[in-house]
Formats: sequence, C-alpha cells, structure tokens
Amino acid sequence: MARAESMEDPLGEVVRLVANEMVAEVCSIYLLRAGEVLELFATQGLNPSAVHRTRLRVGEGLVGDIAAHNRPLSLADAQAHPQYAYRPETGEEIYHSLAGVPIVRAGRVLGVLVVQNRTRRHYDEEEIETLQTIAMVLAELIAAGHFVSPNEVQQVDGLGLLPLRVDGVQLTPGVAIGHAVLHEPRISIQKVVAEDAGQELKRFEEAAHGVREDVDRMLEAHDMQSGEQREILETFRMFVDDRGWLERIREAIGSGLTAEAGVQRSFDDVRARLGQSTDPYIRERLSDLQDLTNRVLLRLAGRAVADPASLPDDMIIIARDMGPAELLDYDRTRLRGLVLEEGSAMSHVAIVARALDIPVVGRAPDVLSRVEPGDSIVVDGDNAQVLVRPADDILQTIHAAIEARDERRRKYMALRDLPSATRDQARISLNMNAGLLIDMQHLDETGADGVGLYRTEIPFMVRSEFPDVDAQTWLYSRVLDVADGRPVTFRTLDVGGDKVLPYVGAFGDDNPAMGWRAIRIGLDRPAMLRRQLRALIQGASGRPLSVMFPMIAEVSELLSARRLLDLELERAKRRGQPVPERLRVGVMFEVPALAWQLDSLLPHVDFISVGTNDLLQFLYAADRGNTRLAGRYDSLSPPLLRLLHFVVEKVRPAGVELSVCGEMAGRPVEALALLAIGVRALSMSPGAIGPVKAMIRSLDLNEATGFMNAALTQPDRPMRETLRLFAADHSIEI
Repeated sequence: MARAESMEDPLGEVVRLVANEMVAEVCSIYLLRAGEVLELFATQGLNPSAVHRTRLRVGEGLVGDIAAHNRPLSLADAQAHPQYAYRPETGEEIYHSLAGVPIVRAGRVLGVLVVQNRTRRHYDEEEIETLQTIAMVLAELIAAGHFVSPNEVQQVDGLGLLPLRVDGVQLTPGVAIGHAVLHEPRISIQKVVAEDAGQELKRFEEAAHGVREDVDRMLEAHDMQSGEQREILETFRMFVDDRGWLERIREAIGSGLTAEAGVQRSFDDVRARLGQSTDPYIRERLSDLQDLTNRVLLRLAGRAVADPASLPDDMIIIARDMGPAELLDYDRTRLRGLVLEEGSAMSHVAIVARALDIPVVGRAPDVLSRVEPGDSIVVDGDNAQVLVRPADDILQTIHAAIEARDERRRKYMALRDLPSATRDQARISLNMNAGLLIDMQHLDETGADGVGLYRTEIPFMVRSEFPDVDAQTWLYSRVLDVADGRPVTFRTLDVGGDKVLPYVGAFGDDNPAMGWRAIRIGLDRPAMLRRQLRALIQGASGRPLSVMFPMIAEVSELLSARRLLDLELERAKRRGQPVPERLRVGVMFEVPALAWQLDSLLPHVDFISVGTNDLLQFLYAADRGNTRLAGRYDSLSPPLLRLLHFVVEKVRPAGVELSVCGEMAGRPVEALALLAIGVRALSMSPGAIGPVKAMIRSLDLNEATGFMNAALTQPDRPMRETLRLFAADHSIEI
C-alpha cells in the first residue's frame, strides 16, 4: 500500500489479494461518503465501470444493512434475503453467496468489505475473522483521509465559529463553564500482523499488569477508602482479571495479530454482539470494557492516559462514553463538567461524577463531532443543555448565574446551624433523601435533622449480582455510623417500574409503574425481603432502626411484611444477636386507595411518609415519564392538596408521624403549601434544604394556614400563582 503511486491503487490491490486468497469471485470495498451514502470504491469481479457509480444509502441493500447495524453478515443465498438490492450496472446477478463486514474505527462505520461467489457457499467463522482483520487495516487508512476527506463525512452544524446548543438529559445537576477536552484515547493501530507472537503476548501481559497497578493506585487514594466510588473501581478492577477477556486476547495474538490488534479485535467482537442491546446495564458495562481497552492500548503505545500539561485549567470533558477510572484520571481540581453522547444516571461514571459534584449532561447526540478541542463550553445540568461556543453576552449571563448560585449557596450554608423554625416558632423537621453512602456526607454540610428516606435499591442497581446479607449489613451499618445518632429511615427494596436490577430479567409489565414492583415483589419473593430485613437488623446492631415499606395499597400487605420483619427479629434473638434498641415501622403513602384505609392502618404504624411523585401520577392517571403530560397536572392543584389535608387530619389525632419525601417537599412554594395544610416534617434532596429552610424562617405559619384554608375553598383560583403573590406580600423567601 505504501508503494502505490495512486491512493486508489491500494484498494484495488486489497480486493485482488482477498479474492485470490479466499477463492472468492468477487471482492468489493464500499466507503461512506457525505449524506450517509456508501460508494463502491474498488472491486475485483464486478463490472469495473460500476466503481464510483454504484451507491447505496445506509440501510439499503445488504451492504447498507451491514453498515446500518455495524455487524458482519454471511449468506449462502443472498438474493433470497429481503434486504437484497440489485444494481444492474454491477453485473452481480450471477453471484449468489455473500459475506461482508463493516469497516469500523472508534465505533463509527467507515465502509463495508464484501466477498461474493456464484455457488451457494457457506463462509466459515475463520473467513469472517480474516475479513474483520483486513477491515481493521483499511479503517486506519480511511481514517487518515487517504480516500475520503474527513471533512466530507463530518457533521457540519455547529462547526466553525457558530454557536450551538445540544440538548441531552440530566445525569448530574449544576452549571459549569470551561474549555472542551475531547476524550478520545483510542490510538491508531499501525501494525496489525505480528512478526513474533511470543513477544506480542509478553507486551500485552506487561500492559495489562500496568493497568492493574494504575487502578490499585486509585483504590489506595485517600478518598477511596470506602463508599460506592471504591466499590465501582473494585468492580472495574475485576474486568482486568476477567479470564474470558484475557483468553480472547491471547487467542487473537496467537493467531498472528499484534498485541494492539488483538486487544482491539477482542473489544470489537464484544461490541458487535452487545452494542445493539437496549439493556442499560449491558451498555454501561460495555463502556467499562471500552475504558479498559483504551487503557491497555495506551499502555502498549507508551502514552499517558491524560497529559496534564496540555490540558486547560477549566476542563469540560467531552466523550462518547466513559468508564469511572477514565474520569478519575483527570485532575479533579481542574475538572468542571462532563458531556456524554451516551450514558445514564445509574452508569458508574455518573455516580462518580455526582460524588465529585460536577454537572453531567448525557445522551447529547453527536457532540464529539460538533465540538473542537479548546472550544468554550457551558454544561447546564439543571436544564440538560450544552452550549458550544456561546456568545460573550451569553457567557456573561451564565457567569452571573453561577455567581448568584454560589452566593445563594453561601447564604444557605450560613443557615446550616440555625433552627428550622417559622417566625411564630413552629418547629419543622427538615431531613434529606439519600440513596448512596456518598450522599451521607451532605448530612453535616446541610445541617439536616436526619435521613427521611434512604433508597436501598440504588446500591442493588450498581452491582452485577444480588448483594448477600453480609454486604448489605456492612452498608446499612456504615450509613448509621455516618449518621452518628441522627435518625435514618430505610425504605425496603423498591424495584420494578423504571428501576430494573441488572441480574433480574425484565418483568414484562404493560404498565410498569402500576405493575409488579416494590412490596409486591418483596411479598412474592419473601426470601429476598427477609434477607434485606435481616441485614437491616444486623446493621443496626442494637441501635434505633426505622423501616419503611413502599407501595402499600392494602393494610394486609403491611401486615404480611410486618410478619416477615417479626420472624427476623425472633431469629436474631434466638441467635443471641442484638436487636434494635427502638424499632419504628412505617409505610409510603403513594397509592390513593390507602387514604380510605387509614383507620385500619394507623394502629399498625409509627409513621407515614407521603411519596408525592407516585401519588400524583396515580391520582391523575398520568404517567410522570410521559413528556406529553408533563405539566398538565400541577402538584399544587386543589384535589391533591385536599387529599393531603384529609390525610393530615386523619393522622394527627392518632399520634402517628407524617412526613412528605417526594420532590414536592424540596421546592419552596410547594413546601409552603404543605406546611400550611399541617405537614411538619419534610425530606428532600440535599441541595433543596437550604432554600426550603430560608422559606421556613421567613414564614408566619398561622398566617399561611389561614390563607390556605380560604384558598382551598376556591378551586378555580390558580393555586401556584396565588401562593407566589401571598409570599411576595408577606416577604416570604421562595
């Protein structure tokens, strides 16, 4: 290829060699051009005049199908396939069998390599692997721009100096300004075929050992001594020692590939099999494996993962996806934000970013191709937007917003040690919601009274298998240790709906939000619920314990769950284990039907916590995840407030504690309404505690209660605007 005078000659030589060696009557190379079109660039066996004339859209014909799905295809009778598209200028009607592979680099299809035969031939796995190896070499040449200019197939919107807005989804809230750092650690593999397989195998083993040492150093860092960050890195460390992954690479090297080509080939095989999966857990683990592949390739090339000297002081990392170790490679003091083309809120990198308190926007389409290194970037995690090359006036506005946000944060920090009491001295209990051990650090930062809702399912969701009793016990014990005597309410496992465990198959519910979930699963799988209750009792180790059961729709469900809890208490006593000093049992009030069972329920509970997120969607039969219904039913609508007021009036005389732990509790206007109808305990995200406390300390609760009682008798009045006007007239901070 290097000796060829014309840049098209290498492709002609490749198709001749492949056709001869594979005893194929046709070998052709199609390359991707502008407009998602595959153009025939070289052929041996088809009509030569078809070169540069024959074009197929991505998804059109068998060649287009290979490119669209990024996977190999082997057919003994290609013409019988429904995707077959005949091009008369090629003269291919006499060829029946076909095998093709995508030409891929960095996860992007650059073209397709195809062989054909007249007979109905079955191409074996070794022949497909040979084509894939050749495609790897072609991919590097194509990426270098020898045949198609990279600018031709690059997206043009947002390039140059034009500002650009990319919409995504919020993975971590917050706003940051910085300069783009493109996270593209993949290296060009110049040599695919090895001269000395033994030497290549030795190079790979040394590189893998070096990656193990890198991860071990991260684990030894001061801030990695405990918590989910450490657990995530330990899971990543297990990838490095995965026997199947190591053996696949060793086999590839043994077949004659270089160490680099063997590593890349192994990952490409896995991605081809799993890349089309819609399972979020599988896709997240694929990003972990991509992280590992990149680290090994960089080790083989003798390059650092990230060169600090070349990076700006305000880094916004732009990536297709990342593993957790890749993010931790960057200097955390200079890291401002993260933008991903993929990702989910439960991916390992998002969890680590949340712990580092940096905003993250995910599922930002084609952001890598729209951003240049060093571009000015705004990551708006609050509104799930990325602003690329924003104008100076926009930057000034964002800077002012960040400064105002910081000022508000300082103001709220000053309130941390002040009591959460209204102007007329009504004491309000302010608690925080948590779901990871990392979140517990916010107890001291916010001055919260305790944890009103600890979502136990989140640690289950970041694991690859169901945690045993010992693992759960350790976690619950650590949560109580960090709480240091402040109350923590543990909600038992609330999975199903939009929360799926990776090691449990899909439930297949037509309506997951109202399907087999939460306590329904726990009662149908009592062994699973009993293990969790056992771990909670052991984790408490004689300390006070509060247990809350979710999605209770009938009193009988609570009684059944309580019987399982009693069995575990008796088991602990028989074994001489300490039981909780004080046990409190409660339920989540999410299902409206429970409102008409309160008289039967109240004698059996110590507390009730209102989950307004599910309650709102069940009350109005409106899926909260449906964008068409977003905003249609206001959380401050009179029907919901009347229902909650009814519950307050029922619960208060019974001496049962009532709190609200849904999103409604964390917004100052909604919190004002809740207090005015009689709620005295709220639980919310840590960031909401400051604004809600400021509202409480500026509020005269007697005035607000009288106003709300009058307002609820006038259903036609827009409650939200009415409350805002009331707050403005009475100098209430909202």
